[in-house]
Amino acid sequence: QVQLVESGGGLVQPGGSVRLSCAASGFTFGSVCVGWFRQAPGKEREGTAEFSPNGRTRYHDSVKGRFTISQDNAKKSVFLQMNNLKPEDTATYYCAVGGRICSGWILAEEYDYWGQGTQVTVS
Repeated sequence: QVQLVESGGGLVQPGGSVRLSCAASGFTFGSVCVGWFRQAPGKEREGTAEFSPNGRTRYHDSVKGRFTISQDNAKKSVFLQMNNLKPEDTATYYCAVGGRICSGWILAEEYDYWGQGTQVTVS
């Protein structure tokens, strides 16, 4: 059974940094797509960053150059380093696990398992 548990959210000032972590279990780490999504109040869930099994990373245009997705296979964890945060980054952030192939468009429909989310507030 796939389990994903996010942590690391909180309140941060504009320009600040936060590192989100996602502890994962129940699948072969490094063999599937992993992603970070976010959802702000009143908005649809948005693909933010993606790490494919071949090591390719993809980012939403709004976070390129500020966010970095990484994973530690030994620790079975996925991270999202967020720098130079802006108020518009305020959202609940979710990590997710999909299949072996990612389109590169960071689409929610390509992901099967989701964490419970962690809130990030930039203010």
